[in-house]
Order: sequence, then C-alpha cells, then structure tokens
Amino acid sequence: MKLDRNSYGTIFLIYLLCAGVIWALLRFVGIWWICVPVCGAFVWAACWQTMFHMVPCRSRSGSGNLVTAISDGKVVIIEKVFEGEWLRREALQISVYMDFWDVHANFWPLTGEVSYTKYHPGKHFMAFKPKASEENEHHCTAIRNSDGREVFFKQLAGGFARRIVCYAREGMKVEAGAQCGIIKFGSRIDYFLPPDAALKVKLGDEVRACETVIAEI
Repeated sequence: MKLDRNSYGTIFLIYLLCAGVIWALLRFVGIWWICVPVCGAFVWAACWQTMFHMVPCRSRSGSGNLVTAISDGKVVIIEKVFEGEWLRREALQISVYMDFWDVHANFWPLTGEVSYTKYHPGKHFMAFKPKASEENEHHCTAIRNSDGREVFFKQLAGGFARRIVCYAREGMKVEAGAQCGIIKFGSRIDYFLPPDAALKVKLGDEVRACETVIAEI
C-alpha cells in the first residue's frame, strides 16, 4: 500500500490542522478530561484520512474483455440509458457509490486505449442521487479495447468531494487494475457499457476495485 501521488499536500494540510488544534488545546485549555478525548479524536481523524488516500495493492481480475470495478463501493443503479456525450447510443449504466469509509483511489476497468477524456465542472449534490450524474462535477473517460468495443465511465464528485484526479490522456495505453486517479471524499462511479454486456453484479452488491468483475463485453 502507498499514498496516492496527488495526495501528499492534502495529507500535510490535514496533519497541520490536527497538530494546530492539539497544540491550542494543550496550550490554552489544559484540562485533561477535555484535551485527551478531543486530541484522540483528531489523531484518529489524521490516521483515517491517511488510509483514505492510500492506494491499496490488489489482485487484478480485468482484461480487454472483463470490466472490473474502478473503485470500492456499493452498486446503486443498474439500468439501460441513452449515453449522449461520447457513445451517443443506448448503454447499460451501472453506478457504484463510495462512502467515507471506502478507499477512494480509482483503477482502470479495462485493458485498452483511452479514446476520450474530458473534465466537467459542476455542482455537488449527494452522489447517490440520480441527477448527480449530469449536474455534479465529473470527469469522463472512454477506453476502447482491441476489439473496438468501448467502456465509458464518469468519476463523480459528491456532496463533500471537491477534487477529482484523473490520469487519462487520449491515445494512452492502459491496463486493467492500474491506478487511473482518485476522488477525494464521498463520490460515485458511473459505468456505461455495451447494452449486450454480460452483467456480473446486481443491485446492492459490494464491489472491490480491481478484483470484482462488473461485466464481460
């Protein structure tokens, strides 16, 4: 396990804030029954946030045809929709919601080539709401496999997320299970797959990045 390369500044600020609060409590309050639990809570928060921004080592189940989970989380939407930004056709949408306790590093779902990538500024509705897919801040990416089939996905910011990091560049060769970015705080991933994809998950399933196969295309 290692710290995400774009999160060193975030972790430094969190540690600085926690250290500042602890110093102020010890310096100006000095009452042990107040200082001990409050200081302990800030130390716990610093440790939790460190784990939150870590990139876990996972076994890789994906390939050019097996689509794996981009993130940890829970399947909250499965439906057929019209994807109008890039695919411009009917697609099978699967949405995975990440809560505060999930690792938020993201991983490529498919081996292939990045055919499209674009960042969209937006609002910050709670990520489990359906309208979040269109109105929230998000980053869109499409990957084309060696058979010419594409998987399109969105990294969506949630009510508390304020930064989406995506390493995609058009023409970039990617491998399923390698890190593709991170979303900082509660958020969601939307997958848009070919409508004939063989689905391997159902509503309510808990998925693990890199390891859980979402579908076969």
